[in-house]
Amino acid sequence: MVKLRLKRCGKKQQGRALWKVGFYDSIKNQTYLSVPAILYFLERGAQPTGTVHGILKKAGVFMELCLNQQIIFN
Repeated sequence: MVKLRLKRCGKKQQGRALWKVGFYDSIKNQTYLSVPAILYFLERGAQPTGTVHGILKKAGVFMELCLNQQIIFN
């Protein structure tokens, strides 16, 4: 299973990323999300971690996912 995670700022060598879909810097309170890339992985079954789920929910990504799925099925 693929997990969606956002890159941690300030930590070195935290792990190899398959694809960079965004980052969250809690010190500066900045978030950058590549929504098309996130939707691509979510549509193919990737599961976000708990923290990422909360950030995506605030950003309204799941509403876009629902709209995309409705367009595909209609």
